[in-house]
Amino acid sequence: MNEYLADLFALDGRTAVVTGGSSGIGRGIATALARAGAATVVVARGEDRIARTVGELTDAGCRVAGVVGDLSSRAGIRALADAAAQPFGEPDILVNSAGVNIRPPFAEISEADWDATMTVNTLAPLLLGQRYAVGMAERGFGRLIHISSQQAHRAFVGSGVYGVSKGAVESLMRSEAEAWGGTGVTSNTLVPGFVLTPLNARLQEDPAQIAALAARTMIGRNGLPEDFAAATVFLASAGSGYVTGHSLFVDGGLSVH
Repeated sequence: MNEYLADLFALDGRTAVVTGGSSGIGRGIATALARAGAATVVVARGEDRIARTVGELTDAGCRVAGVVGDLSSRAGIRALADAAAQPFGEPDILVNSAGVNIRPPFAEISEADWDATMTVNTLAPLLLGQRYAVGMAERGFGRLIHISSQQAHRAFVGSGVYGVSKGAVESLMRSEAEAWGGTGVTSNTLVPGFVLTPLNARLQEDPAQIAALAARTMIGRNGLPEDFAAATVFLASAGSGYVTGHSLFVDGGLSVH
């Protein structure tokens, strides 16, 4: 990378925490940040998947660590926030990619479904952002990045509580952008289209539906985790310092329809 591009996009000397970083979009993002130079903490529930991700990135010469954590309770979120700051210090970059996707028929959505979804998908980003952004502001640099969804903007293949939670995440992003404006801390979201990840494995059981979703894009295919690498590095880097409160669609043009 030449010096000009390094000044814009390199993440050397930065630290990052990626929730849901061992699978799907989160794994693609953790890989991108680590390979761009950030010391990266991969946070997830599954120790085996964390170990595989950390091992591959370590073999590639990256500085990376793994933290097992559970975002399904307030106590778990707070414990994870402290644990994720241990390997490399307080993070400069937080990516909220962990999510749960509970979608029973709408009339059958339970209060437990609501609580589980909103805690992981919305409350965790709020509490982690509060925990880390104070230090980011004191240091004059911080990046809060959320993974949103088409369902934050439109009803789509049974949005249910998942869509509600992602709509709340986008409102949270705008509130964070306002709250931390002028401190060097930005907050933005990435909005995927349909991405082939374990989170939507149930939908992938229907090849006809998968083909129909691909046909709705302008690119002609569904998304892959690696499609988010460049956009994430941009939002995490110095080059995006004047971008905040923004939802960046990485969806192959699906949302244009």
